[in-house]
Amino acid sequence: MNNHFTITINDDHGVKQFNLHQIVKKGIWYIVMSVGFVALIAVGTILYLDYSVDQIEIKRGDTQQAYDTMKKKNEELDQSMRDTQVALLVKKKELNEVSDSLSEIETLIGIAPVQDMTLQERVSITKLNSEHMATLLQFIPSGSPIEYNGVTSKYGYRIHPTLNRKELHRGLDMKAKMKTPVYATADGIVEYAGLHKRSGFGNLVILQHNYGFRVYFGHLNKIVIKSGQFVKKGDLIAYTGSSGMSSGPHLHYEIRFIGRAVNPFYFVKWNVQNYQDIFEKEKKIPWQSLITATAHIKVPNPTQTLPSSQLALQSKVR
Repeated sequence: MNNHFTITINDDHGVKQFNLHQIVKKGIWYIVMSVGFVALIAVGTILYLDYSVDQIEIKRGDTQQAYDTMKKKNEELDQSMRDTQVALLVKKKELNEVSDSLSEIETLIGIAPVQDMTLQERVSITKLNSEHMATLLQFIPSGSPIEYNGVTSKYGYRIHPTLNRKELHRGLDMKAKMKTPVYATADGIVEYAGLHKRSGFGNLVILQHNYGFRVYFGHLNKIVIKSGQFVKKGDLIAYTGSSGMSSGPHLHYEIRFIGRAVNPFYFVKWNVQNYQDIFEKEKKIPWQSLITATAHIKVPNPTQTLPSSQLALQSKVR
């Protein structure tokens, strides 16, 4: 059995032959196979690593994009939180201003807020009291019947200007030029409208109002309403004059409660700003009973301002 093989090499120096043992041949073969296998593994490993790197790069890109998106959302959220904080500060300031204004209104209408009462509860109570206040000012004589320019004779005892004797003056003699418009100071019905010789009031209008109030307008020049007619607060009823026992143009304004005269001056000055004052100054009227009796009544469209008040304001501007 031949265990050798021959390798022949031709070069410039001639032919050379080498005899190698069969075992060497096998060794060389194994080496070549091993190198090839290692090379194959290396190529596979390189391809796998290259693929892995590509996947990692893709994941890195996705992660970077997700990070950028999250960062943008966080920035938007931060901005939204800052805007919300600013809005909350503005709302807090507005609520404080509302609370302060509400406190002024509560003081004005005589409400003492309970501790820990919410703003909404305070508003509800104030609304109810404001509506009640509007009701009383609508049904009970309040405000000036003419453009207010002062009085020539107050309520109380005086020397009568034409009779020259001391007697009770049951009303106010209000300064007014001839033919100054006269307005109703509360909702009511015309009890009398015409010449009233016996009283000395000359042309006289008597308005009957709710809850026992009656108002007299004396020494008028012209009357524009009729007996039995319903009037609302602010309606034109007459023009001032000097009829009857009068020494000059003016308006005699008189208020009676259940037939008894009360000081009209408190009612002329009675408005939203000094709403509580009349309850202290006019003691002849059972105000608490009246307030309780009218607590459930609400006027749909109360008269906000008498025309006489608007005229007074316009004259001040001029």
